[in-house]
Amino acid sequence: MKNVYLTLAIIGFILPNILVTMVSIDTGNILLYTNPLETVNGMFSNNISGAFMIDLLFTVLVFMLWSFKESKKYNIKFTWLVWASTFLFGLAGGFPLFLYLREAKLKNKVAQNQ
Repeated sequence: MKNVYLTLAIIGFILPNILVTMVSIDTGNILLYTNPLETVNGMFSNNISGAFMIDLLFTVLVFMLWSFKESKKYNIKFTWLVWASTFLFGLAGGFPLFLYLREAKLKNKVAQNQ
């Protein structure tokens, strides 16, 4: 599963950020951060996109709490890097990246117990 998670992380960072790059080029709103008001207005431009954004933001919050707990439990280093990449580039890449790091620790733990 480790390689699957790494592949999903790469895909998860690339696919959504194709659109982010297009918007960045078109508007100058680099990574959607240089004009936060425009970004928020776009995210909540209608009820459908607002519902998706609330769902995503809540999921990011749950991911942060869970990954914090798991990183302590399995002594996963560089969780801050996963969080930073999640905030910069999105959960679609950050979540499988954390699962990749977690899987590596789980394999090591299983190997030590045998």
